[in-house]
Order: sequence, then C-alpha cells, then structure tokens
Amino acid sequence: MKTGSREVLLRLTGMLFMVVVMALAKVTTAEAARTETFTSMSAGAAEVLDSIDRISEEELAEFAAEYEEKYSLVMANVKESMNIRQEPSTDSAKVGLLYADCGGTILERREGWTKIQSGNLVGWANNDYLLFGEEALALSQQVGVYKATVHASGLNIRKEPSTEAGIWAQVNNQDVYEAVSEYTTEEWVAIEYGGALGYISADYVSMEFTIDHGETYEEIKEREKRERQERQELIVQEGTSVIGTTDDMLLAALIYMESGNQPYEGQVAVGAVVMNRVNSPAYPNTIAGVIYASGQFTPTVTGRVEELAISGVPESCIQAARAAMNGENPIGGAVHFRRAGKHDGQVIGDHVFW
Repeated sequence: MKTGSREVLLRLTGMLFMVVVMALAKVTTAEAARTETFTSMSAGAAEVLDSIDRISEEELAEFAAEYEEKYSLVMANVKESMNIRQEPSTDSAKVGLLYADCGGTILERREGWTKIQSGNLVGWANNDYLLFGEEALALSQQVGVYKATVHASGLNIRKEPSTEAGIWAQVNNQDVYEAVSEYTTEEWVAIEYGGALGYISADYVSMEFTIDHGETYEEIKEREKRERQERQELIVQEGTSVIGTTDDMLLAALIYMESGNQPYEGQVAVGAVVMNRVNSPAYPNTIAGVIYASGQFTPTVTGRVEELAISGVPESCIQAARAAMNGENPIGGAVHFRRAGKHDGQVIGDHVFW
C-alpha cells in the first residue's frame, strides 16, 4: 500500500470511529433514526479496509473527501433564526445568529448540543434545530450555489457554448457569477446572466460550492451600521425626491442582475422572494441584510449591485422593486428561486420559485 493511501485510510478510519462515537453518545428519540444509519456505515468499514489494496489512491481520497464533507456538515433547520451560544447551555451568552439555509462544520458534539463553525461564527447550537448527515447534505444541495470566479479580463460571455455565438457582455478579472452546473462542460462554464444563460471559457474560471453562513453579533452590528451609512450617502447623492432610500435601488439592482431579461412578473417575483425573507423570522430582517447574506445572491460579491444602485438600472426593475416592497407578490410564500428545470415550484419565465 502506498504511503498516501495509508494516510487517507487513517483519516477515513478516524472519521468512521468519530461517527460511531457520536451515534453511541446520543440516546434521544430524535437521534434514534440516525443511529441505525451510523451503525450500518461503521459496519461497512471492515469491507472498506479489506478492499483497500484493490482501489487506487485517487479513488480512496475521493471517497474520504466525500465522506468527510457529508458527515462534518451541519445545516440549520429553523423557522426562525437560532441563537448560537458560547457554551452548550440555554443560559450561556449568545454569540451570534444562524438563519435558515445556513450551514457550517461540526467541531464538537455533546448531549443535545453541537459546536459549529459557520463563517466567522463559532459556538454551540441546540441539536433540535439542526440537520446532520444525509438530511444536511440534501438541504445544502438544494439551497447552496456554485460560484464561478473569473481570472481574466475582457473575456466574452457568449449566448451559446461556442466561440461563434453572440456575446452578452465582457467580464472583468475576479467577477463572480452563479454557475449553472447542469449546463457546464469541460470547455464552457454556464452562468446566470440577468436571468439568461451565458457561457465563459472554462480555462479562465474556477468554481466553488457555497452555502450561506451565520453572523456574529459584531458582524450584525457592522452590517447595520454600513446599511445606515449607505442609505445616507445615496440620499445625499441623489436626493430623496428622486430615489427614496437605498432599499429601493439595492433591490432594483439585484432584480436587474438576477432577472434583467425576464418578464416584468418575473422581476417582481425576484423582489417578492427578498421581501418574503425580510418578513420571515428565519432570515435577516432588512432588505440589505437579506441581499448581502453570504451565500444567496451572487451578484453582491463584487460590489456590482452597489454600483448599479448609484449609476442606475432600467425603470422596469425599479418599478418591480417598489411593487414588491409595496406588497405585490406573484409567488406566495416562496423564499428561493433557481433556473427552472431542477426543482418543483412555480415557474415564471426562466425561473422556478419555491
């Protein structure tokens, strides 16, 4: 057996042992269903060890990485934001908030509590409001997004995966887009561009799967302070009689970036998703807080949304933003949307809402 294989095997064995310990440490009814899964997995460890010499180092490393991702992942399972605490006790100080769709990494487990890291937020979460294992992985795949980061300037965003196809626009170095994995190939990375599909040469793009993370109370205070400053700066630059508040234009800019080429109803629907989140206790309670959530709306990463909020967006997007803020809602309680085709829900234009 190669040295590299032994190292991966040791790591895998350690993870299997950790899973068994976690299963045995839990005796509550809520955990009983998972115990059977953990037991069957640990029983399969012998088979893995017996067959170690018959698989390649690359195959073993891939298996170990997949296993570690699945069983170190934790996802919030909340209808309201949940408190993350300094110690595993309801009497302990609160250090931050974990929202719906947020994920993290398991650091430690005790009876009824799990210590997690979610972004910069580190602390203890009550197991009653968390998902683990297969359930956590399934939710992460539903709500997470692939981000495509561009590593060159002047590349064309093509309308089809061909150098002969028409051009939507050109990219800048470090631009970030939401990748559409089902249309991505070895040669072309498919991205969301204003609600349409665009294609960038895969030679100049890196991809990363991302999930939203929680916020420390320090980060919440800093975000709220930034929101107030940006609102005041925009009012000074444009005048309240013209633009109202930052919220109008932030939302309009996001609508343009996410659904600029979609029908007006689809643009209102994107705005309604944001407003549904604002009105839900499971997400931040401001438009800016929802828009800037770490893993949800890719166009916020490079600052393009703020630029558009100041420089201007099409009037239809402004109207759609204000309509959504005033309660117009064609998608009911939906708090998610993606390109139509991979998820059940209400389809408007090229998007499905659920």
